[in-house]
Amino acid sequence: MCAAPIASTIAWGDADDAKWVAQCVQDNKDEKAAIEVVTKYCTCMNNKMGNNETRSITQWEKTHATERQACDKEAGWR
Repeated sequence: MCAAPIASTIAWGDADDAKWVAQCVQDNKDEKAAIEVVTKYCTCMNNKMGNNETRSITQWEKTHATERQACDKEAGWR
């Protein structure tokens, strides 16, 4: 059910991007935000991360407050 928004949002990306975004959406499933907002946020964060990053989006966002705030705003979240 959640795969469609994720797939359509990151259609330009690769399977690794899809995996990271899907994990981020799963990590944020208990947040009080629409799936579209969470997906947009996770995609934004994924796009800000380097291709060689080994941490998950959820781990990375904890040390990148500026990027997190920008993606919060872009996604219309928080």
